[in-house]
Amino acid sequence: MLLHFQDSAKVKTRNVAFETAYYARDSITLSQLRDLSSKRRAIEESINGSSHLTAAIAREMAGGITSPIAQDLLKLEGYLPLLENLIECVQREIDNKPQVRQWTIDLRFRWTSPLSGSTGTSLTGPKYFRIDDLRYELCMVLNLYSALLRERALEVLPLDQVKAAQLFRQAAGVYQHTAENVLPQLQSSLAVGAERPPEASVSVARIMSIVCLAEAQAVTARRAEEKGTTGSLLAKLHFGVVQFLDEALELLQEVEPESVHVSEKFRRFLNICKVLHESRSQRYIAAEFRTEEKLGMAVGVLRHSMNRVQSVRSPNDDAWKPVYKQEVDALVQLLRKCESENEFIWRLRVPRVDELPILEGRRLVAALPYQPFGLDRDFVFVT
Repeated sequence: MLLHFQDSAKVKTRNVAFETAYYARDSITLSQLRDLSSKRRAIEESINGSSHLTAAIAREMAGGITSPIAQDLLKLEGYLPLLENLIECVQREIDNKPQVRQWTIDLRFRWTSPLSGSTGTSLTGPKYFRIDDLRYELCMVLNLYSALLRERALEVLPLDQVKAAQLFRQAAGVYQHTAENVLPQLQSSLAVGAERPPEASVSVARIMSIVCLAEAQAVTARRAEEKGTTGSLLAKLHFGVVQFLDEALELLQEVEPESVHVSEKFRRFLNICKVLHESRSQRYIAAEFRTEEKLGMAVGVLRHSMNRVQSVRSPNDDAWKPVYKQEVDALVQLLRKCESENEFIWRLRVPRVDELPILEGRRLVAALPYQPFGLDRDFVFVT
């Protein structure tokens, strides 16, 4: 998109040792539990910034992959099958054997929430949200996996737009799976009215899935721009991004009753990004009117767009400022040209806002469904 929200990957967690909570009846189960802990520890060290591996060793361990983001994705793809398999095995017994449930509580899954608007109370570091449920662990790991897919998409975007769009769609599918298949089962472990991280909210997972689709749509529009597609189609593609973001903003209204506090920065991201893509769409429409010598209509569209952009406060984020300024400057420049041409040559009436054309969108992207890894191993516990 014209702006990017990358905070969702800035998550941290605390250590978990599965073999200390689940008592293995045989050596195979014990080995699998230790493997789980080991793979989780590798992820923990990476996202917490506590890994002591050199870049060369990390590259060798990842089979020659040089991108740290891709390396982390590989670690998650090694951990997720084991975690999903453990949940499936434990769930067979957890409802009938209270002691198994107690072991899950002893694991104490703790994660920070980059999407949270709640302020931390600890003087020693970031705020950790603790929910004692294996499905919370799966929820947060899937959120991290999705966030890193988005980061990877941005990394490959300059070189491979098709791959970038695919990664955004893949991330959308992971968020969708989390919302539909993981979080509904987790809700029974959450106390009514208790504070929870946004990542544990069905609404927020749906919002993030839609944001990923908006990003994939924006990449599609970018490819179309580089191919010299007509302005009318480009306007529809950019307004397709706006339509996705409108859906996300509508869902955001459902979050508050869930006792979830979403960060103001994320809210601003959605609003600013929506207005900028709307502006880009209107610039293409105005340029088409200018080509057709309908300068009055072009001026009306651009003035309305300028009012919309000015209604949004300029972003404070250093990464967003240049993008915002570039888009506003382009809008101002085109408006001046159209006003000048209309004033000195055409002298056409500028229509009222209710006389302007209604924007249309064309959405061309859909989520790629996430398929659980389907690992089938038996865990035999002492109960």
